[in-house]
Amino acid sequence: MKWYAKTYISVMMAFFYLPIVVLIAYSFNQSKSRAYFTGFTLDWYKKLFTNEMIMGSLWNSLVIALVSSAIACIIGTAAAIGLSNMRRVPRMLVLNFTYLPIINPEIVTGVSMMLLFVFFKSKMNIPLEFGFPTLILAHITFNIPYVILNVMPKLRQMDPSIYEAALDLGCNDWQAFSKVVVPDIMPGIVAGFLTSLTMSLDDFIISYFVSGATSQTLPITIFSMTRRKVSPEVNALSTIIFIIVLTVLLLVNLHDSRAEKKMRRLKTGGGSIA
Repeated sequence: MKWYAKTYISVMMAFFYLPIVVLIAYSFNQSKSRAYFTGFTLDWYKKLFTNEMIMGSLWNSLVIALVSSAIACIIGTAAAIGLSNMRRVPRMLVLNFTYLPIINPEIVTGVSMMLLFVFFKSKMNIPLEFGFPTLILAHITFNIPYVILNVMPKLRQMDPSIYEAALDLGCNDWQAFSKVVVPDIMPGIVAGFLTSLTMSLDDFIISYFVSGATSQTLPITIFSMTRRKVSPEVNALSTIIFIIVLTVLLLVNLHDSRAEKKMRRLKTGGGSIA
């Protein structure tokens, strides 16, 4: 690799990871200063787990992300199967409308959902209070397109004769669907779930418009802190989240690497799958 390629990669890595390195370093700072490092301490990590506001917001974010992603997976997978059985022109039209929430500015989606919930409450007398229910509904709405986006390619790759073969072998419709179709498209469903989970945990703009005073997500809580002063406990929490994500990423890559080596040995006749 030539020197300018190494320099380019080094600069890119610095842009990506230097802010995170600074954040991790200041999570161990003795003082609250964001300009001076006065000494090493683990106090901010201890105080983090006793901070009810941050831990409550973190718990809300996790519950909302898990519940909305699971429901979005069910609805999105059913929608993807229905779309795959439609004719080409209607399918393309519906898909284009389905992908609109992804490319639509989040502020438009957030404002429109807020107005919709206000309309439901004021005009249709639906007792829908801003808070946990509206956050769940909003996150389900913007998560569904990500599930469809991940499941549709797996449905296109699937051989339809497998489903028909299962019916010929004695399975009823539900058995053929649950034992043949679902396992075949499971990688797409898992990818859709993980994408939805990430988008839910990361979302700020839409959550800001549909959250209430009693239920807020972690990004909103951190944003409210920036109006005063960001607590070093947030640095500690961000460090923990970064380490968890990095660990999961390394484990997934290690698993894929081992699976690839096992398949390579099998193809070359050097071993067998256990």
